[in-house]
Amino acid sequence: MKINSEASALLAQIKDYQSQIGDSRKTSSAEAANGAVTGKSSFGSEISELMSEALAGVSETQSNASALSNAYLAGEDVPLTEVVLEMQKSSLAFETTLQVRNKVLQAYEQIMNMPV
Repeated sequence: MKINSEASALLAQIKDYQSQIGDSRKTSSAEAANGAVTGKSSFGSEISELMSEALAGVSETQSNASALSNAYLAGEDVPLTEVVLEMQKSSLAFETTLQVRNKVLQAYEQIMNMPV
């Protein structure tokens, strides 16, 4: 099924991101142990890049859902189930992004409230 293949692709992408972060942590700790100064690539910039890619994916999902909805409303031969499914995917992606943002803000607030 199309949904299972998309879910599998998303799971594979998440696992890839996890391995990239793990590799980055290993590299950073090895460089710190050797006393080396990090080069152009840092953990913060990698996270920023990954977040930008994730937000671009959410935006693309929303655009696809909107395009399918408009095509259905225009009377094109688009199954209603496909439109509803894309709208749900879009909603879920947005809600997930919102929850991640909330968690990041919560962590930031906790860090800022720590005594120095």
